[in-house]
Amino acid sequence: MDKVLISQLKVETVIGIYEWEKQIHQQLLIDLEMAWDNGPAADSDDYQYALCYETVSNRLVELITEKPIELIETVAEMCAKCVMTEFDVPWVKVKVMKPGAVPSASAVGVEIQRGHL
Repeated sequence: MDKVLISQLKVETVIGIYEWEKQIHQQLLIDLEMAWDNGPAADSDDYQYALCYETVSNRLVELITEKPIELIETVAEMCAKCVMTEFDVPWVKVKVMKPGAVPSASAVGVEIQRGHL
């Protein structure tokens, strides 16, 4: 299985359940693994057959920042649905990390997998 990867996409957004969190921007780090047949793009050296990681990244930043969200679980689910429906990706693994959320941890997060290989 081929994959297209995005590692530690930084997103500054309003995220959290506490009132003070709803007043500030916090950073999320997003990792994605997306199933994609890279063969046609590699064989032809033609961009039209590639899954554009820049376009996916820009869309996810737009999606995550368009309104306040309380849970990182919601962010992960939104990302997975967006990638699968808007970019026709059959399987995706999404990891969302929230640095500094717990003082004794460098980051906390969730990871989900959706779709079929």
